[in-house]
Amino acid sequence: MTARFVLGAVPVDRVTAAEALDRIGALVEAGRGGAVFTPNVDHVVLASRVPDLARAYAAADLSLADGVPVVWASRLLGAPVPEKVSGSDLLLPLVERAAARGWRTYLLGGAPGVADEAAARLRARFPALVVAGADAPRLTVDGAGDESAAALARLAAARPQLVLVALGAPKQELWIHRHRAALAPAVAVGVGAALDFAAGRVRRAPRWVSRAGLEWLWRLAREPRRLWRRYLMQDPAFAAILWRALRARRP
Repeated sequence: MTARFVLGAVPVDRVTAAEALDRIGALVEAGRGGAVFTPNVDHVVLASRVPDLARAYAAADLSLADGVPVVWASRLLGAPVPEKVSGSDLLLPLVERAAARGWRTYLLGGAPGVADEAAARLRARFPALVVAGADAPRLTVDGAGDESAAALARLAAARPQLVLVALGAPKQELWIHRHRAALAPAVAVGVGAALDFAAGRVRRAPRWVSRAGLEWLWRLAREPRRLWRRYLMQDPAFAAILWRALRARRP
């Protein structure tokens, strides 16, 4: 087990991208299931307000820093994370490894058609990839009136070893945590918007924008009506969470 630091209510593993891939690989090969999350600023803020999300993160097998601000915060807190490892950064290397090792891979979530389009593009890029299924069920945060039972039945029939879950936060983390036993022996990885990128539905920020910690601004400029509240109203609370963490370190 690698060292972790805690930011607010969210633990973050101090691993490189290569180490993250190895950790996920070990979980898959162990065959006991698992949950992998990628916390960013928004997740940290939400977990401070949503106890169920904090519990989901506490139970995660692997929690990877998705966002340069989380990496910067780790350095300020004296527990530096080596690098950013977002779901979008992780997707292609993880799928490449799945193809090389024959892991049955299932794509879950996104808007109608996204999982199928992503699966087609990923198979074209990695011909050895075994896509066990692609599904976009209607799922809700509270589980009321959604299609979880049917979706889980399809997953069980497909017998995946790796499930890439693209429901967005906090839905994907809460859903994975709530159904963790039913998902086993598969390892579930929350990948957020990564399937949209893989399907070609959404253009990702240029690498230099991401490295500068400005991917949030890129996304806000492209989807202002959907994201303005998150980035401009909710996420500034991250500064207060970091300040409390810094004060707690003082002797």
